Amino acid sequence: MKKINTLQIAVNQTKAFAIAMILGNSTLLFAQNKVDTTSYVHTLDIQTGKIDTLWSAKAHFEAPNWHPDNYLVLNSKGKIYTFDLASKKMNRLNTGFATACNNDHGISPDKKWLVVSHHDQTDPSTKPYKSAIFILPITGGTPRRVTSEVMSFWHGWTPDGKTLAYCGERNGNYDIYTIGIEGGTEKRLTSTEGLDDGPDYSADGKYIYFNSYRTGHMQIWRMLADGTQPEQLTFDENSNWFAHPSPDNQWIVYIAYTSDEKQNHLFGKNVKLRLMNLKTKEIKDITPVFFGGQGTINVPSWSPDSKKIAFVSYKVQ
Repeated sequence: MKKINTLQIAVNQTKAFAIAMILGNSTLLFAQNKVDTTSYVHTLDIQTGKIDTLWSAKAHFEAPNWHPDNYLVLNSKGKIYTFDLASKKMNRLNTGFATACNNDHGISPDKKWLVVSHHDQTDPSTKPYKSAIFILPITGGTPRRVTSEVMSFWHGWTPDGKTLAYCGERNGNYDIYTIGIEGGTEKRLTSTEGLDDGPDYSADGKYIYFNSYRTGHMQIWRMLADGTQPEQLTFDENSNWFAHPSPDNQWIVYIAYTSDEKQNHLFGKNVKLRLMNLKTKEIKDITPVFFGGQGTINVPSWSPDSKKIAFVSYKVQ
């Protein structure tokens, strides 16, 4: 078993605490119920920079996915919701027993299925947080468990719909894994020191984009889908997380903390969204700095036409 240093222990606890916060765990260092959080759901035109604020509520909503049938999928306090872009109505989705979902969920390539990461209290693991990956119909229903190991946090789905990519904690280390949608044996793709997280497939299935702390600073990377040939894409002073390739394979959007947050992906920080041209590698800001972080853009949120993204910002009183 690999020795776990104190920094890695702190990282593991931070991620678990952040998710527990979303679920309302009062044992946290800073309890969610002691603050008044307002969530704002936005869309952003990547060419014009126009931001439309579609909805707000005094509640903690997170991580929008964009379905081509003109609605978003989000989570709040363990539940999954759909937000109709035309009517601006938020409705809870039936996810059966999976009512402790975190902000790592997404839509299948054929748009018929939803994947969720749910804290399964029935799992025999002694870990305090037991996130496992489940699949259910996009219209709601009974989830089917895919991963046998906890903690597992979904982030990507191959374009052919056959494989999931996720961040998994095994023996105190967070790395990137893949597994078939029917379950079975998981495949480990990364094994470097430091957190590897947020794996998301390019539209052609060639690359997995992810964020990594392997250099001692959180940056955006990509590798071939089999885990070989890792390539660093960002080299700046920001803490960069969660790169999401566009459906037309021309861009990635990601969240940048303006402060060095080490291996932490925290809620309630100054952040901005940035856009990289995958052909030229040119990067530009597409939002001003705003109050966000954990929950803003954890999962793929591109519009089907690759012209807009959805994201969440916050206000805390």
